[in-house]
Amino acid sequence: MPRLSRLAACLALLPAGAGVLAAAPAAGIDWVRVGAFEIARTETTVGQFRAFAAATGTVTRAERDGGGEVYEAGWVRKPGWTWRAPFGAAVPVRDDEPAVHVTWHEAAAFCRWAGGRLPTDAEWGAAAYTEQRAAPPAPFERGRTYRYPTGDSPQGAQCLDDCGPAARERATARGTGLTRGFGHAPAGSTPAGVNGLHEMGANAWEWVDEPAGARGDAQRRTRGGSWWYGAGPMRDDHRQAKPADTAVVYIGFRCARDAR
Repeated sequence: MPRLSRLAACLALLPAGAGVLAAAPAAGIDWVRVGAFEIARTETTVGQFRAFAAATGTVTRAERDGGGEVYEAGWVRKPGWTWRAPFGAAVPVRDDEPAVHVTWHEAAAFCRWAGGRLPTDAEWGAAAYTEQRAAPPAPFERGRTYRYPTGDSPQGAQCLDDCGPAARERATARGTGLTRGFGHAPAGSTPAGVNGLHEMGANAWEWVDEPAGARGDAQRRTRGGSWWYGAGPMRDDHRQAKPADTAVVYIGFRCARDAR
C-alpha cells in the first residue's frame, strides 16, 4: 500500500488490539461507556495525533502529497493543509483541534496504537442518538432516541447556518481560505450532547468501520456531518462514504473499545 506509512500498512493487516509496537493505552482519551463498549468523548485531537506520529514515525498521506483536499469547484488540493496545519500555515493550529486530513487507514492505526479501534457503524449510531446514561442531565432522558446527536435540535453544533451564531465564533479558521463554512471548532468546545459526547454531530465527519472487513481503499462510511454542511447530515438516516485513502479538511475520527 504505497500511500500508507510503513507502520500504518502493517497495522492495517492486524486484528483489532494487535500491534507491532508498544501501544499507548491512555493516549489522552476520555472514554465514555455506552452499553457494551466505550467511545471517546471527543474527536481525536491534533495533540493526540501528534503523540502517535512521534511515537510511530507515521507520515500521513496528506503530508506526503503536499496537502489534503477541500471541495470547491471539484476537489482541490491545498498545499500545506495537513493534520499539523488543517487550514494551512497562515492559520495557527491548536492542540485541541480535531485531527483531520487523515485517511481511514491512518485513523484505524491511531486507534489501535491507543488501545482501541474505530467504532462500528452500529456503535457510532447508538452512542450518537440513543441516551443510555442512568441519570442524564436535563433535557436528556434515558432510553430516548433523538433526531440529532445534540438532542431534539441541532442548536449548539458546529454546522453551517442551522446551528446558531456561535458556530462562526467557535470556528478555528473563521472562513479563512474557505469558499464555504467557517471551519471546525476545538474538540469539546460545543455543548455536550447525547451520552455526554461532544461533536458527534457536525464539526468533522467521522470515519467508522463500515463495511466491516473491507479491504484496501474501498469506500468506508463517515458519520455525523461537518461544519461544511447544515443540520441534515447530522441525522442518523444520512449516510455518506468515501474511498478509504481520502484525506480532506472535514473528515476526522474518534476511537472506541470494548467496555472494561
